[in-house]
Amino acid sequence: MTPAPRSAAAMEKAGSGKLVWAAIAVTVLLWASAFVGIRAAAADYSPGALTLGRIAVGTLTLALMLPLTRALGRRRFTPQAPAATIRPPRGRVLALIIVWGVAWFAAYNVALNAAEQHIDAGTAALLVNLAPMIVAVLAGLFLGEGFPRRLITGMFIALIGVVFIAVSTSTGKFDALGVGLGLLAAVLYGSAATLQKSLLRHVDAPTMTWIGCLAGTIVCLPFTPQLVEAVSTSPLSSTLAVVYLGVFPTAIAFTTWGYVLSRSSAGRTAASTYAVPAVVVLLSWLLLGEVPPAAALFGGALALAGVAVATLRRRRVS
Repeated sequence: MTPAPRSAAAMEKAGSGKLVWAAIAVTVLLWASAFVGIRAAAADYSPGALTLGRIAVGTLTLALMLPLTRALGRRRFTPQAPAATIRPPRGRVLALIIVWGVAWFAAYNVALNAAEQHIDAGTAALLVNLAPMIVAVLAGLFLGEGFPRRLITGMFIALIGVVFIAVSTSTGKFDALGVGLGLLAAVLYGSAATLQKSLLRHVDAPTMTWIGCLAGTIVCLPFTPQLVEAVSTSPLSSTLAVVYLGVFPTAIAFTTWGYVLSRSSAGRTAASTYAVPAVVVLLSWLLLGEVPPAAALFGGALALAGVAVATLRRRRVS
């Protein structure tokens, strides 16, 4: 018996699903490479100079990409309310986008860059990827989703994992500053992802990403003297690492992240980055010769298991 032909709507939905998974894969790979790129440039660029260089390149790249990404992004809006969604943001929405951009593009990057001057790339990735659990906590506090038993259990498991990571960094001794900065980066990441999801009801993702990156760049302008000095004195490889960070993990990966986030919940989108630490450990081993100690890897596995318990929904048995 010949199967009935699929409708145009079903085919479009299937194609959209494939694009979402492709965007997730690009985001995970490029964000993982960012931890390695930061480590590669950290010896020559201070946290502030590295942040400014990265997001300045990202802002320029996003501006060049904006006409294309906005044209593609318009396709997601429903016919019922296209105008309200694609107008340039104003007032409170614009102010919140600026706050989001400063928090994620500026503060998060400074915290992460500083953390990676104390701990290896893999350990930093393990700490930062507590962010999905933070998204779940914020959703419980501010979006009325409550604190189910799975969330509390997952938080407890993740906390034990963080303790293992904290006492077993690559230096073989406790580095409170590095761990604290990594956790701060995770909090900024989780908070920004939650805010971004709520704002995407009012603005298209490409425009929001560009405005946020521009706001972060402006706030980081006081680091300009450090950046100029670093560019003039650093080897070309470190400067190319900064350019790479701006074009790929910032401009391209944040664009694909926004594409996914506009089509899925904040928790599930954040959960898709669980694979980042594993990719970071592999890349940092291959490119930098760094591998987190066994206890840190065990702690990371515990932390990510806790995040999974806290944020992934249990499938219903039919």
